Amino acid sequence: MPDADLDDLLAAFTPARPYTMKVAADAPHAPGAHVVLKRGVVVYVGYTGNLRNRLRQHLTGNRDSSVLHQQVGQLLDRPDRAASAEDIAAWLGRCEVRWQETENPEGTKEALVLALRPRFNRLVPKSR
Repeated sequence: MPDADLDDLLAAFTPARPYTMKVAADAPHAPGAHVVLKRGVVVYVGYTGNLRNRLRQHLTGNRDSSVLHQQVGQLLDRPDRAASAEDIAAWLGRCEVRWQETENPEGTKEALVLALRPRFNRLVPKSR
């Protein structure tokens, strides 16, 4: 997808920032959608009722609490060792995050997943 199209899709989102706990702490306690980018490519789209809590959960949670955490863990797992929570947080720390406050976070996520087909969104919604 050309960058102009991505810019249009994410026009209402915050600018890209490093995905760190400090940045997650700056997110509002509001419903919204969020995207995680690796080298400018959206690799995950999520939605939540509380952006700050969810962004923190992706960084500090476990594979049961976050699909993103689970998917990154599977990427980093080796035959001799499962990726640790620290490994996963470090990988995410080399990514960027953007978010948008919205009263329809699920609809925003669905539209972005359909348009972008991010690597770590396993379940792509059915187009209508």
